[in-house]
Amino acid sequence: MFCDAWRHAPTHRRVWALAAPMILSNLSVPLVALVDTAVVGHLPHAHQLGAVAVGSSLYILIVGVLGFLRMGTTGFAAQACGRGDGGALRQVLVQGLLLAALLALLLGALAIPFSGLALGLMNPSAELDGLTRDFLHTRLLGLPAALANYALIGWLLGAQNARAPLVMLLVTNLLNIVLSLWFVLGLHWEVVGAARAAVLAEWGGLLVGLTLARRALRRHPGNTRWAAMAQWQSWRALLAVNRDIFLRSLALQAVFLLITIQGARLGDATVAANALLLNGLLITAYALDGLAHAVEALCGHAIGARDRLALKRSLIVAGIWSLLASLVFALAFALGGHLFINLQTDIAAVRETAGHYLPYLALLPLFAVWSYLLDGLFIGATRAREMRNAMLVALAIGLPIALALQGFGNHGLWIAFLAFMALRGLTLGALAWQLARRDQWLAAPGS
Repeated sequence: MFCDAWRHAPTHRRVWALAAPMILSNLSVPLVALVDTAVVGHLPHAHQLGAVAVGSSLYILIVGVLGFLRMGTTGFAAQACGRGDGGALRQVLVQGLLLAALLALLLGALAIPFSGLALGLMNPSAELDGLTRDFLHTRLLGLPAALANYALIGWLLGAQNARAPLVMLLVTNLLNIVLSLWFVLGLHWEVVGAARAAVLAEWGGLLVGLTLARRALRRHPGNTRWAAMAQWQSWRALLAVNRDIFLRSLALQAVFLLITIQGARLGDATVAANALLLNGLLITAYALDGLAHAVEALCGHAIGARDRLALKRSLIVAGIWSLLASLVFALAFALGGHLFINLQTDIAAVRETAGHYLPYLALLPLFAVWSYLLDGLFIGATRAREMRNAMLVALAIGLPIALALQGFGNHGLWIAFLAFMALRGLTLGALAWQLARRDQWLAAPGS
């Protein structure tokens, strides 16, 4: 089966038809973080770079816990597309956008007190604290657009349309780059300028996304089921999946918050250096997620069509390509990591600190690739409960490891992070194997 799947050319074409546009669009996301870091990183003080690093980490944490708006939408849209159900596709889109609007209001009210609590735990310098608050409070103005974009991208991908998210993300992120350079360097708005650029770019991306979604609906005839959406039953499955993905995302983002908190306690140069290295992880994750997104769409479509063979072929082909890509990233960071750091900042202390921890960045792609791939399988199958359980087990085992290594400073922090990423892949792999043994991948979740 393994060799037959790898030699199946149509599966390779289907995987790359979805993965290639998503990789290109995904890579534009960390490119924005790199540009923001590089622009601010060439200002004179480490606390300015640290403010963008910490403020961005807090914003990503706030938005990242609602990643279910994309992931849950993708799985249900892909399965509706596999059934040829245009009405269900419309229902998933409307429900996703309604959830995004409601959650933006709720989260916006909680974000400012949460950020104050998080900064208190970090005990940053006065300069870092003030600039971080200015940056984050400005970034929150883009929260409604960011969440709506999650839902739109997830729906478009589930509808087997990877080009529309590509256009949407490229417009958003290229606009962010141009505005960031203008606001920070041209208008001298410094740290707050980077935040204002991101806000305007997110709202611009939303306008593009709504236009593309309207065009995509023309290829899937059907009627919006407005009456059904007033009934609890039509929301139950989506909310159950979103609840479990939310808990899974909350646990994952808590790990990144702990890294930021611990790094801030070790000094401004350390938190800035860790941010530069995590930008490398962002590049890896977003690129490999392009293949994982292909798994989501293709496996969800295969499950909707009850096609066991297509499910296996898609997973095998995408899995091999993911492994090859992770090896490329590992070699790139091992050989060119110092150049990657130097491009982001010219602050000598930050460069030197980041250089000490480059080997961990080179190892990360090989540890993380398996969790990205298997996340795609579970999302496409809308098996969010299993994803949640795997994440919680990985966190429960990983936290004692992190505590035991705390005395080793930033080295201990990075070793604990590698262990956590490995545990994510192992726990998901064990659950996937159990479901395969019971022949339950084509069954409804929970059956």
